[in-house]
Amino acid sequence: MKQAQLPPDAKWTGPSHAGVKSPDPIARPDRSRRFAVTAQRLEKLGDGHPLEAWLRFIAGLSRAQHAVATTLAPSGTPDADVVARAVENRLPPMAADGHPRHPAWLEGLRLMLAEVESGELPPPALEAIAQLRDMDDAALERLADQFLRGKVAATETAAAVYIAAALQIYFTVSASRLVVADLRLLEERSLCPCCGSPSVAGVITASGITPGTRFLHCSLCSTAWNHVRASCITCGGTRTLQVQAIEGDNGLVKAETCGECQTYSKLLYQLQDMQADPVADDLASLGLDLLVAEAGFSRHAPNPFLLVGEAADID
Repeated sequence: MKQAQLPPDAKWTGPSHAGVKSPDPIARPDRSRRFAVTAQRLEKLGDGHPLEAWLRFIAGLSRAQHAVATTLAPSGTPDADVVARAVENRLPPMAADGHPRHPAWLEGLRLMLAEVESGELPPPALEAIAQLRDMDDAALERLADQFLRGKVAATETAAAVYIAAALQIYFTVSASRLVVADLRLLEERSLCPCCGSPSVAGVITASGITPGTRFLHCSLCSTAWNHVRASCITCGGTRTLQVQAIEGDNGLVKAETCGECQTYSKLLYQLQDMQADPVADDLASLGLDLLVAEAGFSRHAPNPFLLVGEAADID
């Protein structure tokens, strides 16, 4: 799954000649805006949407994430020497499956739950919160580990929605405190250079130094990183790639399918809407996922909120 086996300090995989400037390879998240932007976008996309109730539920959860990320701001950013050793060994410095989480994430979880409860919630959501409140710290840590390893039990999927949201806060705040210049792209380019998680979607830029560049956005820590276009982010294949969209759609969200590994990933085109958000627009385009799945393609990596629960359960 290595993409052209480039060294981890590679900066740019596109053309390099006079008049063409290379984009920054990595962009750390802005914890002051990340969750607020997603909430605002979900509220807009939810108007008249077939999944309006679910999108508004996730919007409320995003607002709670914003409140915690900008007040308590739980984090466990590693020291500079730890980052340096990880990068030297071609590893993400905050690997989701190996990073020793600071207990602050649990405090963030509880504060987020209090924020969520201040709004109107359906019974299943309230039951999930009650389930979490009955767990001690050790049980919450185990559930977090299970979520990060994709092994959440069916009886805990609803509660895991909140675990996922709390972990996003913790890893996003932590990533926002790293020094970008200390990081390097990984050899396995489909994974986040900060935490090693897969992307939730790719954004094709319409502005900046190099318009038309693809940036993948991490599903956990919200870091964005450059990935060459016209190359499958799962297997690196180039021969059978196709970009597909729902007929009659505005072209904002498309699926890049690969006939070699039978996977797909989402692409968001800023040229169609500069307000597009990788998390919100991915959730709101679930219909595209269903159509591509019917054609026999599997998603490269799930949106955390799609992994742990079905939209219908929130109605």
